[in-house]
Amino acid sequence: MDKNINIKVRVWRQAGPKAQGHFETYELHDIFQGASFLEMIDILNEKLIAEHKDPIAFDHDCREGICGMCSLYVNGHPHGPDQEITTCQLHMRRFHDGETITIEPWRSRAFPVIKDLMVDRSAYDKIMQAGGFVSVNTGGVPDANAIPIPKPKADEAMDAASCIGCGACAAACKNGSAMLFVAAKVSQLALLPQGKIEAKQRAKAMVAKMDELGFGNCTNTGACAAECPKSVSLAHIARLNREFIGAKFSD
Repeated sequence: MDKNINIKVRVWRQAGPKAQGHFETYELHDIFQGASFLEMIDILNEKLIAEHKDPIAFDHDCREGICGMCSLYVNGHPHGPDQEITTCQLHMRRFHDGETITIEPWRSRAFPVIKDLMVDRSAYDKIMQAGGFVSVNTGGVPDANAIPIPKPKADEAMDAASCIGCGACAAACKNGSAMLFVAAKVSQLALLPQGKIEAKQRAKAMVAKMDELGFGNCTNTGACAAECPKSVSLAHIARLNREFIGAKFSD
């Protein structure tokens, strides 16, 4: 049964991108374990505002595990200690009375800190702009069954498309690689006939943009897939490699 607990929250505070960051510790009392993790931060911010202090800046939007905005390191894990969830789906029942909870922003060179727990993840948008699109004809919407697609392929494409671009994969990787994100976005199009038009340029363009933006190389440690809130498979990285090599040889 959920109860109220007392906790300490150790939060990374950083006034801006060029400011020196540091940890600050706050005490919170009578936090209901049925509250979500982000609700706990809301309570902490209300306390700070009441004390005429600067509230903690953090990203959030849907709070339904869909948007990927809630990009936080909680006790050393992207999105917290539970698997296959985002931070907004984490609840305080996962923590114990008297516990100290450490909260940090993503740690990746390609995701610079904006303020406190907020990072700039526009690098992912730039990778998508480099190749994550398909050519379509304008006009009426085609019938859903006009292009037959085998169900296993459609299911695999949908699994890849479940990636929400939160950045946990790059943050978890010791090299700061975005390969799982890029692989998911390449796979969701490579598996479908609609994605064949740009197939030869897509993998090359997206990998080149990833390298340009400062992401590290993939060494297949698997940390990305282990921390992915949507369980995107490492198999998509193998497909990305095949797409990339095939595109290179077709030049």
